[in-house]
Order: sequence, then C-alpha cells, then structure tokens
Amino acid sequence: MDPYDELLRGVRTDEVRFRRFALSPPWTLPLEGGAGCLTLVAPLRGGGWVEGAPGEDGARPRRFGAHDAVVLRGPGRGRLTDHPGGGRPAGGREPTVLLVGTYRVTGELSRRLLGLLPPTLLVDGEEDDCAPLMDFLDTQVAASPPEQQAVLDRLFDWLLVCTLRSWFDGPEAAATPGLLPALGDPVVGPALRALHAAPARPWTLAALAREAGVSRTTLAGRFTRLVGEPPLTYLTEWRMSLAAELLTESKAPLASVAQRVGYADAFGFSTAFKRVHGTSPSTYRATRA
Repeated sequence: MDPYDELLRGVRTDEVRFRRFALSPPWTLPLEGGAGCLTLVAPLRGGGWVEGAPGEDGARPRRFGAHDAVVLRGPGRGRLTDHPGGGRPAGGREPTVLLVGTYRVTGELSRRLLGLLPPTLLVDGEEDDCAPLMDFLDTQVAASPPEQQAVLDRLFDWLLVCTLRSWFDGPEAAATPGLLPALGDPVVGPALRALHAAPARPWTLAALAREAGVSRTTLAGRFTRLVGEPPLTYLTEWRMSLAAELLTESKAPLASVAQRVGYADAFGFSTAFKRVHGTSPSTYRATRA
C-alpha cells in the first residue's frame, strides 16, 4: 500500500463543525485551531488571501480563488482576508462565499499525518477534481438536519482526503522536510515502500538495503538523514501506530494484533508498545473504548 494512502486511511471525522460565510469587501476572517485540529476552507465563490500566524512557516499571504482548497493545522492562528497585510481590498465588490469545516484529529495514523503537514497549505482547484464535491457539500450543509451529521462527516472526509492527496502529489510536499521527500528518494523510497507494504515481515537492515539496492551503511545514513531516524526505529514506531489503530477499531485479541504488526508473541509486542506509547496495549484499548 502507498504510504500516503495508508496515512489517509486514518482520516475519519466525527461531528465536524461547519460554518458558511458570505463576506462582502472589505472582510477578514480569523481562524484559530487548537492542538490536534484541522480546518478545511472550501471557497465556493470569489477569493481572497490566506495568512499564517506571524513568525511561522506559511505566514506570507497566499492568494486563493473559487474551488481552491486551504487547510490549516493547529495549534496556530491564521486568517483569511481580501486585503493582505492590512492594505486595500483586492479584487471586485462581489461577496466571497466560504465553507469552513473544523474537526479534532484522533487516532495514531491521523496524528502522524498531522505531523507531516505544514501550518498552512493550499491546493490549486485547477489541479484537482474536488470542485463538484465542494458544491455538493455546500448543498448538504444547507439541507441536512442535525440527525444527518454522519453524512456531512463522510463528505468532509472525502473532500479532505481529495485535497491532501492532491497536495501530496504536488511540489510543496516534495519540499517539506521529513517523510514526504524521502518517499521520492531513489534509495530511501524503495525501502520505505517495502516496509509499509509488509510491516509484519521480519525486516532487518540488510533486507531493507537489498530492497534499496545499496549497502546497509548507505541506507542507514541516508534514511536517517532524510527521515530523521534509523530504518528499524521508524519501522517500530510505524508498527506501533498501526497497532494503536487496530486496538481502537477492533476487538481482536492482543496476540492477533501482535502478529499483524510483526510480533510472534504478545509479551514482546506489549513491551514494544509500552516503550512507544507509555502504556500497555490493554490499558490503551480500555481508555479509548
């Protein structure tokens, strides 16, 4: 499985808070997300500028138009405006219509995904096919009664996954430090894809080096430089993220979860899980039931 798709599989929202804004110039809309929050802005008509909080990456104003998509990762503060930097309003006098959805990220896969994203990202609407989904979501927000919140949540999931997948495939992701450019590296990329495709396999550094077609020393050094940790350390943490999702989403016995993430017995699995997550698998499952 593609590592991107594996991370996006963890995107499952509950009770997204939607707001619809029709803004006439001059306008400014502050956006503030708490820790572990994602905010998705879907411009339906008009356009404006997105500005990150001063001093953070992405603080410079960036122009967006109808059917582009803006994602802000908390914690942090940003704003949308038609007059960046406090200057004169840009564009015409037509109102800008925005659909804004915010939700709190839960689950280990979603938290890993959150850690890969910059504070603010923008996806060009001309480079993806999310525009019809934005318009459909807008009609559903207007028409759906409160008891149909689950429908809105799943539509938001779809739009968010569509947006992030487009961003992963674009040039901004390749320029972001960490896992994303490493996936495109001719040495580290094959090793990463191999361990994501079969995390339960008894990987060794030598086996991963064969997948990459280089020596163990070359792989270990390049992997650590690009990803930020050695290959087998990354593998353990990835296995524990998958295990956390399995413990939360299923009632499978611990021995079954252990085998699915590459451990022959529950004792070795429990030891590794507690070292990474700070608690035992059974306690982790009970606290998230």
